[in-house]
Amino acid sequence: MTSLDLAVLAAYLLAMLALGLRYVRRNRRARDMFAAGGRSPWWVSGLSGFMTLKSAGTFVVWGGLAYREGLVAIVLNTCIGISGLLVGWCVAGRWRRLGVTTPAEFVQIRFGANAVQLYTWAMMALRIVSTGVALYAVAVMLVALVPLAPGHALRDATSGQLSLTFAIVLFGAIIVVYTAAGGLWAVLMTDVMQFIVLQLSVLCLVVLLSLRLAGGGAVAEVPATFFSPFSAQYTPWFMVGWVGVHFFLVGAEWAFAQRYLCVPTPQDARRSAWLFGALYLVSPALWLAPSLLFRLLDAKADPEQAFILAAQQVLPNGLLGMAMAAMFAATASAVSGQINVFAGVLTEQFYRRLYRPKASEQQMLRAGRGFAVLIGIALIAVALCVPRMGGAEKIVLTVTGMLFGPLLAPTIWGLLSGRIGSGAVFACAFISFAAGLCVRLGIEADGAFAGTALATWIQTNPRLTDIGVGVVLPVLILSIAQLSARADRPQWQTLRLRMAEEAGRRENQTMIEDHSPARVVALSLGTAGLLMLGLIAFNPHMRALLLGLGIVLLGLAVWSGWRAARALLRLRPASPSGD
Repeated sequence: MTSLDLAVLAAYLLAMLALGLRYVRRNRRARDMFAAGGRSPWWVSGLSGFMTLKSAGTFVVWGGLAYREGLVAIVLNTCIGISGLLVGWCVAGRWRRLGVTTPAEFVQIRFGANAVQLYTWAMMALRIVSTGVALYAVAVMLVALVPLAPGHALRDATSGQLSLTFAIVLFGAIIVVYTAAGGLWAVLMTDVMQFIVLQLSVLCLVVLLSLRLAGGGAVAEVPATFFSPFSAQYTPWFMVGWVGVHFFLVGAEWAFAQRYLCVPTPQDARRSAWLFGALYLVSPALWLAPSLLFRLLDAKADPEQAFILAAQQVLPNGLLGMAMAAMFAATASAVSGQINVFAGVLTEQFYRRLYRPKASEQQMLRAGRGFAVLIGIALIAVALCVPRMGGAEKIVLTVTGMLFGPLLAPTIWGLLSGRIGSGAVFACAFISFAAGLCVRLGIEADGAFAGTALATWIQTNPRLTDIGVGVVLPVLILSIAQLSARADRPQWQTLRLRMAEEAGRRENQTMIEDHSPARVVALSLGTAGLLMLGLIAFNPHMRALLLGLGIVLLGLAVWSGWRAARALLRLRPASPSGD
């Protein structure tokens, strides 16, 4: 990276920190910090949910898969879009009708305190590991781009690059500070800015790689199945299961559920999920395209480094810093969302319920910020230990495919039906976990299934095995619990009364739409447009491309600012004279 790239990255990090801190004053109550006061526009919630599933691991894991196997990586991610549309149709609106501040509050009402304990510690452990992997991945990419001279205080003596420990702590500290200070509003607003930076960076990279390929030269050979939508491991049946996994994940994972709770109405929650689904139907073709195109230019690169290597080859001075900022943006979205949601759970379910039942709003806020800092420190510690945990792809695919379904399927089921109780929750979790362990340990050299036809099939079809344990088995267990129940559980009636009370509150409450997100969009677009124009001086050979991008971005900024101004004028009361 050049000094200009580092300056662009540093400016972005400072801007994100400033934007997050700007929302400190909005947090007057716990509901403000953990549910944005229920006033987030639906499109902000949808964009934030979209960014929550992104991280540097997106470019490392899925980019690596796209580089190795081609089109199948895009198809896998469009399956997530189908899941998002299904969630919008039958789940998202139900979350908003509950009238709860955190998803854990629903679990408390529906399944009891023991289920809250199970969900809190199991989900928090899983998410600290997965987001720690993401933080590690983005730090590794920065380190690879920043060589330092001997004797520099931040130089790693072994590699000669920037210290990995410093990069992890720096990135993690920025995320923790703005999340703890600004709460969910800071998470939502930085997600909006990060969405713009990510799409802009990837679009520039795709255009320049396409121009490089169109300019002629040798095109590397690719596997015969490179442009096939399926592969030996990722079969049509696996795709169906992948939709099921992400239906549970997007519909019930607490960071996503929080997005449905922070909007004004159930219809807004549905729109938020539909926007998430629509973006995932079309966007994978954009942000995985660099890895696919780079394979046509270089067939011998490290797959996990394909995205950043492509960026190094074709991006002009300054835009490599923006590409690095885009990967950090995606990671920050994933990390900050998890920190906020689990800080909310610990504040509500443990600090208030067990330690200080009569805590004031200010005490709740201080506790929430303290928990956010502690979770952030744990996450940074995990990121520092990732090299000892195995490859990023192995961790992400196994955790997602095998472990989330057993935890999240009962939540979805409990939203839609009153028949299952806490027993079904624990049975689903423990039976599925036990089955997963048996599968993993049984096929080892000294395992119970070693050498059998079953072990051979599992080793040949690892992804289908994950889906069987993570989707099919939980659905089977919950179906048995549903059919064996004679009537709805008493907690279901409590929940229905709670939903009726919430509906009454919404009818008697006037919600004023918050237009500050539109101003953030206009400011982000305008800043990006000015950056494009400013980079012309350093990249005269790309004058036309940068000028075109700058003009388009400034035009969109003006349009967004005009729309926000019009909306504000409509809200102002008319003068007594009628002017």
